[in-house]
Order: sequence, then structure tokens, then C-alpha cells
Amino acid sequence: MKKLQNKVALVTGSGRGIGRAIALKLANEGAKIVVNDLDKDVAAETVQTIKDTGSDAVACVGDVTVSDFGKQFINCAAENFGAVDIIVNNAGYPWDTVIQKMTDEQFQAMLDVHTVAPFRILRAAADFIRPAAKQEIEEGKENYRKVVNISSIAGLYGNAGQMGYAAGKSALVGMTRTLAKEWGRYNVNVNCVAFGYIKTRITEPLGEEKSVAQVGNRSINIGIPPEMIKGMNRMIPMGRGGTPEEAAGAVYLMCSPESNYISGQVLLAAGGLTM
Repeated sequence: MKKLQNKVALVTGSGRGIGRAIALKLANEGAKIVVNDLDKDVAAETVQTIKDTGSDAVACVGDVTVSDFGKQFINCAAENFGAVDIIVNNAGYPWDTVIQKMTDEQFQAMLDVHTVAPFRILRAAADFIRPAAKQEIEEGKENYRKVVNISSIAGLYGNAGQMGYAAGKSALVGMTRTLAKEWGRYNVNVNCVAFGYIKTRITEPLGEEKSVAQVGNRSINIGIPPEMIKGMNRMIPMGRGGTPEEAAGAVYLMCSPESNYISGQVLLAAGGLTM
């Protein structure tokens, strides 16, 4: 039997990139997946890919920053699969500039997607997890649930030009350690995975023309200058950026049964890079 057989995993921002790799990894280990993305076509494609592997999945299309999304997301899992076992708060994006140029809207947007959205999802999950866990404990059943919040090396050590992004990702660490203390009695392991340089469309080398990602009604410039990527590769002890699949492997570690006595921790997946 696969290690996540019959588990139900919810992964935000799982239509593309790291989130998609996480969803596929958990599905390959037997989990049923609730896929989330802003783009319904991208979400549908990920759902179909998961089904083609022999697991099951549904799409919950929507913006994680909308106030009632948390309840919608948890209800989607409960109504379709009858369980909430794993929550991966992955959705996010960088909207960068130096502090003197950063607007209130820009700073708040980073907090909304990286801090407020996970808070609302986990608050909504409490209504399902707490009574389910209490009943299991009363019946003598041992069932561990997992929360994995996705942070960044910028959230741990800061990064020039990423005041909002770093603040949002740093707050996730405090949330992780607090929830680990609140939910330990319910057999919920709450951990954080912080990524370094992972090669996705967000971090692809800039060409002559700017690359743009559409996030709702915002057009966000993405990509990294090639010379900066070379510099990062020189700083990383392993000499390269990670792949989405390698990033997903780090998340899986915190979702597996082997993490049943690990909680409130931050795992840095950065190829040996520390700041």
C-alpha cells in the first residue's frame, strides 16, 4: 500500500509549477487531491493528469485571497472525499521592489496571499479537523493529519527588494509554530518548508522582453536576470537551483507517516544554501 493511500490532500496554487509538482507527488503516493488555481483550464489539466495516474482529484477554482475561499476549499474536500488529511498552503507570487517604491497595495497584496489566505484556510479547517480528531481519539484510532506551509529563504533571512514577500513568508513561520502548539493534541503535524532558488516560470531567466504573469487583474513582471541566476548558482553549495519535483519531495517528507512526531519545524530546501 502507498504511504498516503486514501488520504485527502488540499494544495493551493497547484495548477502550475511547484504546486502542481506537489499535487502529483502526493497523488503518486496514493492521496486524493483537491487542486486549486485561478485558471480553470490549468486546474482541469492537473486534475486529469492525476486521474491518469490512477488517483482521484477535483478542482476548486478560485482566488485564495477572497474572504470566503477558505470555507469553499475545505467544503470541497469534505463534500467530494469526506475527509481533510493534508493541507499544503502553497499559493503565492512575488511582487517586488525596494521599500521606497513599494505601495501600500503592493505590500498588502503580499500579506494577503502569503499570510492571510493560509490563516483563513486553516481557520476553516478547524471546524472539520477538531471534531473528527476528537472522535478518533475517543475511539482509540491513531490518525495523523498534516499541515505544510510553504515559506521561502527570503522569509527566513530577508532579501533585498522583497519587503512584502519576505514579511508574508516570515509570518507563516510564526503561524506554523503557533498552530503546532494548538493542534498537537489533535494529532496534527504542522510544519513549514522554505524554498531557495527553485526553477519555475517565476524564476526563469529574463529575455530581451519582460515576462508577465497575470494574477487576477494584476500584471506582475516575472523572471530573473541571467547574471543573477549565475550568481545564485555559485552561492548554492550544490551548484544549481532545484526542480519543482525536488521541491515537492521536501513537502512530501512532511506529509509522510515518518513525520508523525515532527511538528513546528522549518525545513529549508535550498541545495545547502543558508544566508
